Amino acid sequence: MDKNRAVHFDRHTNLLQLEEHMYPLVDVEYPNTFRNLFPYTEIPKIAFNDRIVPHHMPDEIWITDTTFRDGQQSRAPYSTEQIVTIFDYLHKLGGPRGLIRQSEFFLYSKKDRDAVYKCLERGYKFPEVTSWIRASHEDFKLVKELGLKETGILVSCSDYHIFYKMKKTRREAMQHYLDIIRDCLEIGISPRCHLEDITRADIYGYVIPFCLELKNLMDFYQIPIKVRCCDTMGYGVNYPGAVIPRSVPGIIYGIQVHAGFPSELIEWHGHNDFYKAVSNSTTAWLYGASGVNCSLFGIGERTGNTPLEAMVFEYAQLRGTLDGMDTTVISDLAEYYENEIGYRVPSRTPFVGKNFNVTRAGIHADGLLKNEEIYNIFDTEKFLNRPPVVAVSNTSGLAGIAHWINSWFRLKGDQAIDKNAELVHMVKAWVDNEYESGRVTVLTDEELLSVIQDACRKLGIQLGQGGKKES
Repeated sequence: MDKNRAVHFDRHTNLLQLEEHMYPLVDVEYPNTFRNLFPYTEIPKIAFNDRIVPHHMPDEIWITDTTFRDGQQSRAPYSTEQIVTIFDYLHKLGGPRGLIRQSEFFLYSKKDRDAVYKCLERGYKFPEVTSWIRASHEDFKLVKELGLKETGILVSCSDYHIFYKMKKTRREAMQHYLDIIRDCLEIGISPRCHLEDITRADIYGYVIPFCLELKNLMDFYQIPIKVRCCDTMGYGVNYPGAVIPRSVPGIIYGIQVHAGFPSELIEWHGHNDFYKAVSNSTTAWLYGASGVNCSLFGIGERTGNTPLEAMVFEYAQLRGTLDGMDTTVISDLAEYYENEIGYRVPSRTPFVGKNFNVTRAGIHADGLLKNEEIYNIFDTEKFLNRPPVVAVSNTSGLAGIAHWINSWFRLKGDQAIDKNAELVHMVKAWVDNEYESGRVTVLTDEELLSVIQDACRKLGIQLGQGGKKES
């Protein structure tokens, strides 16, 4: 047996390692649904066996985008013009190193295909335009017609999908997928295999054997094949020692070490059903996946995907640099979604919600007015064009009201409103009257803007972004 066990040099550990196992397909008669972990009539269980795998951070990590694919499955379709505009923003956000590496598109409607053509005409190196198809020969024709270099292919890998949805055995499903993938390779298109529902799949009985078959095809055709680990139901966990198939480290380790896929060909696609999309995506990076697949603002199926903007800041925290990414574009995108698309980002959404850096507690507001670093996560004005804001209440005082006006209208230097200005006194008089009348809640932005605009009319002044003008 020993003569069949491969020895290879691991460039990360700089040690020779021995492949200890072979992983043939386990073609079971009945589906393995891991009922002990997913009882359905109970809350899913997180079990542990304390098998720890090492961190394996790749040399390069990046973000890929599914805003126009998974992100479009849960909302009204974008227009062609909206898609192209968002694509331009993604290009700018990704910076000169193209850290927003790819963006995937549906190909089924004329609108989507028109958007693909227009985005290709931009001539950007990044994000690369890719597509997504089901594992069918009819869908494959669309990819050939558009001349794309890479396409995603749905290759569901759990027995829930293979037995209950596809009505196939594991061997039949694998053969069906491999036939489609060969069609891609025969004409030089690089397949990206979307391993749907991987966190309920038999990792070593089906996923690893399937990936080994993909590795054989890749070696034969000399064309890259990517694998996207799709946590379709959000069951993945990042806890050390958790059992597969729920263990994100365990899944990435298995595909990299036992199936032989390099980091640059491994990608994670997470969902947020259990609030773990961001932490699981970061974990995939830490344990060997170069790519994490995201959508803007997390818009996607059910609870949504990993928010793209979140992973921009995860990247910066892990690498210690943004590597050229322009994070101010995130605020531009949020404004575009609200003003042009009509999508309102929930107000408490990190980085993009209108209240994400608004201080409401009186004691916090006092600290923020003295030094914004006390209660602001970082220089949000520098990175997001969003200065910290103090919400106005009965404890804000003249200084708090002046700070709110100056922050909202971006008034600086000589243009800034002093706390002793007549405008501030007029607003404070209204605020005091509200609370003297029994109000107990913080004032809304809309209420303050209405009062400020009314006071400005009486005083004959106008406040605009960056300046104060006499009317």
